[in-house]
Amino acid sequence: MAMNLPRTALAALVALSAASGPAFGQLPTLELSAGIHLIRAEVANTFDSRARGLMFRKSLGANTGMLFVFPDVSPHCMWMKNTYVPLSVAFMDERGTIVSVHDMKPHDETSHCAAKPARFALEMNQGWFAQKGITAGARISGLEKAPPPR
Repeated sequence: MAMNLPRTALAALVALSAASGPAFGQLPTLELSAGIHLIRAEVANTFDSRARGLMFRKSLGANTGMLFVFPDVSPHCMWMKNTYVPLSVAFMDERGTIVSVHDMKPHDETSHCAAKPARFALEMNQGWFAQKGITAGARISGLEKAPPPR
């Protein structure tokens, strides 16, 4: 319990928590679609929210995910440090066309990189894209409503 921590440790814990960025559920959300499949995505469009991603989450709801909005178009990479939920990531170009999809294991620090330059990445529960038949070349709609990267 926090009450048993020395005051300096408690103060450090509170400061670290405040500095770690918005609490879960405080990121903007956006409705996206992949054909007939609707997606509710939290948007990580700042350096801090992109760096944190889905770290420390214990679960992810059905048809929910996280959209990463990058400031540049390049072959971005993702990894799973401190991430408990098995995920699949789809990298997309500026038009929303998926350039590659990768499955990622929890706590694995292996880099999974876009096959071509990408502006966006969408993380969903592992297998979500495969179960829906969504592969490279498919398009994610609604990205034009995403807040710009900061």
